[in-house]
Amino acid sequence: MSNMNDVMGLRIQYGNAQGQYDTEFEPGSGTIWGYFKPRGTACFNLGLLKDIRAHDNALAMNKGAVEIDGETYKAHYYVAGSRVPRVFNLGGDLALFVLLIKSRDRDALAHYARMCIDNMYARIHNYYSPTMVTISLVQGDALGGGMECALSSDVVFAEESAQLGLPEALFNLFPGMGGYSLVSRRIGMRQAEELILSGQVLPAAKLHEMGLVDVLVPDGQGETAVQNWIAKNSKRRNATQAVFRTRQIVHPITREELDAVTEIWVDAALRLEDRDLKMMGRIVRSQMRRLETGEPVDVTAEALAVAV
Repeated sequence: MSNMNDVMGLRIQYGNAQGQYDTEFEPGSGTIWGYFKPRGTACFNLGLLKDIRAHDNALAMNKGAVEIDGETYKAHYYVAGSRVPRVFNLGGDLALFVLLIKSRDRDALAHYARMCIDNMYARIHNYYSPTMVTISLVQGDALGGGMECALSSDVVFAEESAQLGLPEALFNLFPGMGGYSLVSRRIGMRQAEELILSGQVLPAAKLHEMGLVDVLVPDGQGETAVQNWIAKNSKRRNATQAVFRTRQIVHPITREELDAVTEIWVDAALRLEDRDLKMMGRIVRSQMRRLETGEPVDVTAEALAVAV
């Protein structure tokens, strides 16, 4: 395998093939490609969160390197994507939220939130490797926690048909796993609050104008666009990495900040009323219908239909 570093475009599958997170490594560019493939609804269920953490924890322990068949490869880029057609990720496990809120299980809600933050914080800090750049490739809808995940990367690519948004306000909640921190650092506090409280799901082109999407690409060309960007920036990779690390120093996101916000989120979740849970349940049903039919769903319309 020692000659694989010279073969551009070649990818090696590795990791837990039976899990909910597919991983491939491209030795020629030093790129990890990670793909969500959740079972059931395309959300961050507990199994997917655990599979992501298992991979990413090993990456962090190896200081940004992956081990494949006894050989170690340094990773320079880590791309997050999805195997689900037209969906990046639909966010938190709303069905689980409804169950835990109704049972008043604060500990379980807090545990779920911490698992999300474990994954988010490690990505925000590039798995503690000063020479890694993280990239999100959004080729479908990224809602709630899905948008939070996308924004946790250094660079966000989105295909034109993708929609992104933080719809939690539609069921009287807010994005509590990094959304406020990540959005406000990109577009400012006032605009962040307006976006969060609107609950709007917006096209990728609009979010590109706002500064939340870095690179807008035609449908079906996302992976190629990422590969071209990596190739174009290869000669100035050191400068790029240094600029992104500087961004973290100038506008840091600490673990303490994320943990404190999740505590607010848990408390707010437990204050939701039956009307709010009905909205949440309707969105869950729309997500299940989308899984069955493959057709996109207007999340805003689904939630507001309960209010009338």
